[in-house]
Amino acid sequence: MHQLDHQQSGATAQQPPRCVAIYTDGNARWATRRGLSAMEGHLAGGKVALKRVRDACELGIEQLSLFTFSVDNMMRSAEEVATLMSIMAALFDQGIQLLGPWGVRLRVVGSRNGLPQDMSDAVDRAEAGTAHNSRMDLFFGLNYGGRQELLDAAQRYQGGGEEVFRRLLCAPEMRDLDLVIRTGGDRRLSNGFLWHAAYAELLFVDELWPDFTRERFENALAEYGRRAHGKD
Repeated sequence: MHQLDHQQSGATAQQPPRCVAIYTDGNARWATRRGLSAMEGHLAGGKVALKRVRDACELGIEQLSLFTFSVDNMMRSAEEVATLMSIMAALFDQGIQLLGPWGVRLRVVGSRNGLPQDMSDAVDRAEAGTAHNSRMDLFFGLNYGGRQELLDAAQRYQGGGEEVFRRLLCAPEMRDLDLVIRTGGDRRLSNGFLWHAAYAELLFVDELWPDFTRERFENALAEYGRRAHGKD
């Protein structure tokens, strides 16, 4: 069995995907179905995110990207945005304690414009506190949009090909994605990681994000393996 070109399809059928993105959709709907507040749904989603990061480490993933808060989410009500920012700031501070033993290096991608100062400070602490880790890279999409990322890079691009352009993106060290998983039932990319998803396998699942278990995660990775095997 030959080794596939990672920049196009990443891993062989005998390997887990090396680079995976998860679009964590469905927190508010999960809460509504249970008679809970949106805040409780986002808190549940945050707890699940930490668990799936740990699982990704154990399952051999090299780079995990979470598309959690898009630039479009900034247009939600001021109250909901403030709540989300508060939850994520607390998660980043908690993550410093958890990600270190797991060997995870956190890198936040997206615009700092419009972020509350306490959120920006929490990002700085989390990135600095995990900078020495090397087991897995975790890219966290915060106030992020794929089109804006490409526009910003294009404004600075002066030629030289794809690798030169890549170095102008939010996180130049982020490799091409092997697999994109979106929870919540919608079948679209919603402006997430557009450059990196060019050759990715796309898997859309109906589970809302707080219901996305380790077993479902493992099933998604197995589905990727079946698809990759079918291409050999």
